[in-house]
Amino acid sequence: MTTVQHSTNEELDAGLAHIRSAPKDAGVLRMIVRRPDVNVRQVLDAGDLDAVQGLVGDTWHQRTSRKTPDGSPHPDMQINLMNSRVAALVAREESRWSLAGDQLFVDFDLSGANLPPGTRLSIGNAIIEVTDQPHTGCAKFVQRFGVEAAAFVNSPVGRELNLRGINARVVQSGRIEVGDAIRKLA
Repeated sequence: MTTVQHSTNEELDAGLAHIRSAPKDAGVLRMIVRRPDVNVRQVLDAGDLDAVQGLVGDTWHQRTSRKTPDGSPHPDMQINLMNSRVAALVAREESRWSLAGDQLFVDFDLSGANLPPGTRLSIGNAIIEVTDQPHTGCAKFVQRFGVEAAAFVNSPVGRELNLRGINARVVQSGRIEVGDAIRKLA
């Protein structure tokens, strides 16, 4: 069994300039990950975003939420996006990005200043909308990427830049493919 080496504080801090230089208006969808079951990940070349189901085949629509009165899936947490530069830094290998638990990995500036809640984004022929639901590192994130990585993404700078990622909801169903542009809509 191989032991995974976690990124150090020095490595994480050194990667911040690269993360900050991510595209602000038009980026690229780098990875699509479907979660068909708990702790199961399927990396896809293409997928369908649906206004009711989220990423088709993902279990979001079956997951309970402590943030809804009846425990139903939270509609504003339908899709999780993570900056691929952050994923590369904390995961160290692209094959480990999917462990973060997000569905879409994008080379795009996800900071609150660039993408405030309500911002609409086109990916393929789908449109999603950034929501105000925070996305933070959990115990699984710590286990998979280390205490330093969790502290990094949840630090004041990490929160400002949304290094752990953002939540969104699908407003127009459509097909997406790795390599598609992700663009802010006016």
